[in-house]
Amino acid sequence: MKPQARPNIQSISPYIPGKPIEEVRRELGIKGQIIKLASNENPLGPSPLAVKALRKSLKEINLYPDDGCFALGKRLAASLGVNEDQLIFGNGSVDVIEFITKTFVAPGDHVVIAEGAFIMYKIAARMADARPSLIPLKNYVHDLEAMAAAVTPQTKVVYIANPNNPTGTMLNETQVKAFMQKVPESCVAVFDEAYLEYIDRPDFPDTIKLLKDWPNAIVLHTFSKIYGLAGLRVGYGVGNPELISQIRKVRLPFNISLTGQAACLAALDDAKHLAKSKRLNVEGKEYLYKQFQALGISYVPSEGNFILIDPKTDSQPVFSALQKLGVIVRPVKNYGYQTELRVTIGTARQNKKLIISLKKVLKD
Repeated sequence: MKPQARPNIQSISPYIPGKPIEEVRRELGIKGQIIKLASNENPLGPSPLAVKALRKSLKEINLYPDDGCFALGKRLAASLGVNEDQLIFGNGSVDVIEFITKTFVAPGDHVVIAEGAFIMYKIAARMADARPSLIPLKNYVHDLEAMAAAVTPQTKVVYIANPNNPTGTMLNETQVKAFMQKVPESCVAVFDEAYLEYIDRPDFPDTIKLLKDWPNAIVLHTFSKIYGLAGLRVGYGVGNPELISQIRKVRLPFNISLTGQAACLAALDDAKHLAKSKRLNVEGKEYLYKQFQALGISYVPSEGNFILIDPKTDSQPVFSALQKLGVIVRPVKNYGYQTELRVTIGTARQNKKLIISLKKVLKD
């Protein structure tokens, strides 16, 4: 008899990432330029300061990294206004999602997840053999009332993406505060804020400050998005020291590379690059909104660096046709969206290529 994976593992549909440029080039034999607008990466790339720090750190890659991320943790704690014992680092914030689930969820335990939110919450829950309640989004937004109603005294974790991926919608401070009043302190509330730095709205909740009132909440941030360091895989969680001390027990040693720590530390000091990245995103978003309106393509207004569009036709042929034209976007059927596509906001040149290609594909 062949080895058999556990039934809960067999039930998992693997995460489907955005296709890398070289994979598309190999598959389709494209000789010209290919642009990737599939994974919500920063089109400007990393901060020059981060690149310089990374290069300098290469001289020491024969050594293990600082397991506790001391320098990075000290800098982040000062920036966020928290203590260093409130931080947990992961190989991307998705790593911290797994840590939290491993720490608090046993087989058969109940968790609450928004159906149509970041799919790794569902995958982490199934890895733990949990019983998830999947609550549909309401007009592409987390239905916090329905999610709160699904929480019971036995619920161990509730996961919220704010802004949500792949829809780009946001929950405001009033909504989040009202929700947390209904969540028992025995349930861990996870707020995934991967796209936080792109938000300008004054009603976005300052969840880090609110942690003092929410001993059961954990906030997730990442260096993969606006900081342009997705390839280094560094994210972190912020929470009550008692929660974090338990989560640290399941973290593998040396999970943040020496180069990653050096680059992230330097990136935090480059406010100019951050502002430039944010400005490019605002300009690109405004341009794409106008172009989608002109093409009659509906879209969901986004608070992130991506837009969910709906050409009102099966997304797979549109995705495939765009790839042949050298434009990689993201179909989201695995999230339950049959006609929608998620497109990352790129540079002005990339955005124009996307629109030209979309016109051609939809015309044909």
